Amino acid sequence: MSTQEQQRLADAAAGWKRWGPYLSERAWGTIREDYSHDGEAWDYFPHDHARSRAYRWNEDGLAGISDDRQYLCLSLALWNGRDDMLKERLFGVSGPEGNHGEDVKEYYFYEDSTPTHSYMRMHYKYPHAAYPYDRLVAESRQRGVNDPEFELLDTGIFDENRNFDVTVEYAKAGTDDILMQVSVTNCGPEPETCWVLPTLWFRNTWSWGYPSGPMGEVSQKPRLRLDGNAVQTDHPAIGTHHLYALDPDAWLFTENETNHERLYDTASESQFTKDAFHRNLILDDADAVNQAGEGTKTAAMTRLTLGPGEQRTVKMRLSSDTIASPFADFDDTMRQRQAEADDYFDAIQAPDLNDELRMVQRQAYAGMLWSKQVYYYDVEQWMAGDPGGPPPPEHRRKGRNRGWEHLNNFDIISMPDKWEYPWYAAWDLAFHCIPLARLDPEFAKGQLQLITREWYMHANGQLPAYEWALGDVNPPVHAWAVRRVYEIAAEVTGDPDTAFLRRMFHKLLLNFTSWVNRKDPDGNNIFQGGFLGMDNISVFDRSVDLPGGGHIDQSDGTAWMAFYTLEMLAIAMELSKTDEVYQDMATKFFEHFLSIATAMTADGHRLWDDDDGFFYDVFRLPDGTGTPLQLRSMVGLIPLLAVAVIDRDGVDAMPDFADRMHWFLRNRPHLSKNITSLDDHATGHRHLISILDGDSLTKVLGYMLDEDEFLSPHGIRSLSKAYQDQPYRIEVDGQNHEIAYQPAESASGVFGGNSNWRGPIWFPINFLLIEALQDYHGYFADDLRVEYPSGSGNMTTLDLVAKDLSQRLIDVFLRDDHGSRPVFGSDGRFFEEPAWRDRLLFYEYFHGDTGAGLGASHQTGWTGLVAELIEQATQRTPVS
Repeated sequence: MSTQEQQRLADAAAGWKRWGPYLSERAWGTIREDYSHDGEAWDYFPHDHARSRAYRWNEDGLAGISDDRQYLCLSLALWNGRDDMLKERLFGVSGPEGNHGEDVKEYYFYEDSTPTHSYMRMHYKYPHAAYPYDRLVAESRQRGVNDPEFELLDTGIFDENRNFDVTVEYAKAGTDDILMQVSVTNCGPEPETCWVLPTLWFRNTWSWGYPSGPMGEVSQKPRLRLDGNAVQTDHPAIGTHHLYALDPDAWLFTENETNHERLYDTASESQFTKDAFHRNLILDDADAVNQAGEGTKTAAMTRLTLGPGEQRTVKMRLSSDTIASPFADFDDTMRQRQAEADDYFDAIQAPDLNDELRMVQRQAYAGMLWSKQVYYYDVEQWMAGDPGGPPPPEHRRKGRNRGWEHLNNFDIISMPDKWEYPWYAAWDLAFHCIPLARLDPEFAKGQLQLITREWYMHANGQLPAYEWALGDVNPPVHAWAVRRVYEIAAEVTGDPDTAFLRRMFHKLLLNFTSWVNRKDPDGNNIFQGGFLGMDNISVFDRSVDLPGGGHIDQSDGTAWMAFYTLEMLAIAMELSKTDEVYQDMATKFFEHFLSIATAMTADGHRLWDDDDGFFYDVFRLPDGTGTPLQLRSMVGLIPLLAVAVIDRDGVDAMPDFADRMHWFLRNRPHLSKNITSLDDHATGHRHLISILDGDSLTKVLGYMLDEDEFLSPHGIRSLSKAYQDQPYRIEVDGQNHEIAYQPAESASGVFGGNSNWRGPIWFPINFLLIEALQDYHGYFADDLRVEYPSGSGNMTTLDLVAKDLSQRLIDVFLRDDHGSRPVFGSDGRFFEEPAWRDRLLFYEYFHGDTGAGLGASHQTGWTGLVAELIEQATQRTPVS
């Protein structure tokens, strides 16, 4: 029997997902809001402007929600009586301020959410003392790249638990009837006061000078006004809503419009501006708020004085209905939705999971669901500027994102991180969809369809990378994501969606052709993709012109394309079960794979080093001479991913494809060496298609599974630890270039210096490597055993290696024998303090030796893959 939440998911037409956590945690410092002359987005719209300046493209708030067009927003504001700024949004240092790039300086945790957002919970830790804005910026600016980041905990502001624990919960009584409960606990040893201001406002769509309003803009100004004990809102696009508050001290009203006096020393459109509640409460300016009780922004203010350990709640209700007694059934509805959330996760989580694994998986899912946002960006409109605003600088048309004027995005999209990356990233999104498919198969499929739609995908077939540089190249992982989402969705629903698979196959053909035409300029099946998402993994910055006019024949770029061909082959074979036409496409991708795989090992373009038993990039000068970059990095492990195991029965069911495949085996032995069939073994009913055979596979795994090279207690490192004491060096064009193992944050300025592929552990590549090992085991079974770890003398099967690697990644979040979790490093607070220890953060990447979380602290997007690793661990029976 399906749960209530599963029934809501099935009833898509009912609109249960109309409201959700679609409000960003940061809208300042983004490209969309940047209309500067120099393209320095962080400087043009800094945090200090955010409270006073109306946003053009989207809104932000603390623990907030909005409708799916973000016309109406609801979030939380707080004041502790000491801050010099109303806490309406999360603070962090900008990219130029941080010693390793942008970094949020707050502690908040996404604890729960159902897929329809019928129930959601988020936790925020708000200090009693004045928030140290200036100290955080000053300390971050003076620290160098070899220093750790200076975090809010480092200031001592949380000592003696001198903070409020603030828990925000939402529960839907109906599709347009939302309960909001804010629970505030004084964790400290003395009485403290906290002002709580749940805030409702309209996204500003009326100030940009459009008489009729293009997509996203509504030129008619909406209004909200006090009507008895509630606030009534009227909006031309979404109609009327009512906001109810349980016994607030006061209602405050203003306009969501820029304070020109504060920012520009010119007259504002109205005396009531976006920062009015800050001015009223903190600056004691009674004239800042509209005493007439109307505007486009309102807050219900409640002052809570709490003794040590005391908790009190503030309750709100936002509904499209007029409700006579809005809080009569509030507690019952909240409890019911909490119980339904528990029922839902009890139904989808494996029954044999222990409490620790269950908690990790559920919080990973929660972070992914909370990270869905409204993303609105029309490049042509942004390039041209708005009629009501100053024209953008002329050089904008020759600068960032030129050539992407077709891009017109206004959708709910899964984001990597709602503060550090409040915009979609193409290859991140592909990984997000794997665990999301367990929760909401239709949403996951819709995300992959969205990124290939005509108003996203370039006419040349390229997918948009991310808003800072739409034309950058990400690894082509989308065919893999499509196949895996198709499989997971079929497992969840029992109904294979071949229409989705067919539609995506044709869109992916356009993208594949773009890669072939634009990233293989020499036509030799050796690819030059650029930085390919692994920002600073090379001794060179692969996103810019290289020394001496050279280019890199990329081991990873070429292997990614081999991986792409095999995924397209697998999809074509699946589709050919119901339509024989796809046999032709299967043949195309089979032959293309063999050409790429052969090129990687052929003389003249060789990326494989026979002596070392490893794959390397080759630095090639304009005269054609090439120098292998003999650096053992993730670049040389990507070829492992290009593997497929095909059942002979499946081949025999495709006679045209089978004929061509067997013709290749007979007549093109120099190409067909990358396909293996062991007729004399139990696996003789299968074919292995791979860049590596058993011998070369064993050599590469010898490095990957060596604890002095790639194998960490917490997964596979992105660069060999062998370079810790002896960095790799090369001289090119009279300049020395060097790269060393850096297990934590980047000490290099390559590619901005705010991401590190020179040692840390990254979940997405580890996840793909684990799947590849499972595939190799599906062919070799017990006939191939490797030493694990290398040098240990312990010989085991690849399936058990994959299982152990998976466990190492999961263990990053689990308590060890001392009660600590590796993700939190050496900070004892996270395993000693009850209020901290079971609240998890899902970081961007992890320390190569300790497993401590690094980079963006809430990148549940691809680190959320841990939820799928936990799911797979309950499904797979290891073969000893």
